[in-house]
Amino acid sequence: MMGTAERHRESGGGTREREEAERRQPLWVEEPARRRRLPDPVRTAAVRAVIIVALTLVQAMVAFLAALAGSWLSFPMVLSSVASTVVATWGVLDVWVTRQVWNQRNGVVSMPSSTARRLRRERRRARREARAMARGKERIRGRSGPGQLSHP
Repeated sequence: MMGTAERHRESGGGTREREEAERRQPLWVEEPARRRRLPDPVRTAAVRAVIIVALTLVQAMVAFLAALAGSWLSFPMVLSSVASTVVATWGVLDVWVTRQVWNQRNGVVSMPSSTARRLRRERRRARREARAMARGKERIRGRSGPGQLSHP
């Protein structure tokens, strides 16, 4: 069963509320990103490293508190914290190496005036000229073959 307030809302009585909602400022405003998004492999490695480092810090804190309390658990926790520190260091290095490998394989965004682009353009031009010269020589050789009717 519908009450009178529900019937009032369904019949269009809530227009004042809608107008107020339209006048209010939005909760957030979309802004363009300032930096480009990390490539997927690098982002995956970074997330993995953050999780490993966070767990290592929690483990080190537990080891410290267990040592303060004089618990028997403090010694195994300290040993595992040392091992976790090694793993966390590996995780952070993994982010760095993954980023370097990605940049090497996929290249970095270069400016039009970069040296590498200029060198590539020069190499391309030299190759085109070499191919054109080879085609020209081939045409000349083809004309002077057997069966030529003009004087030698």
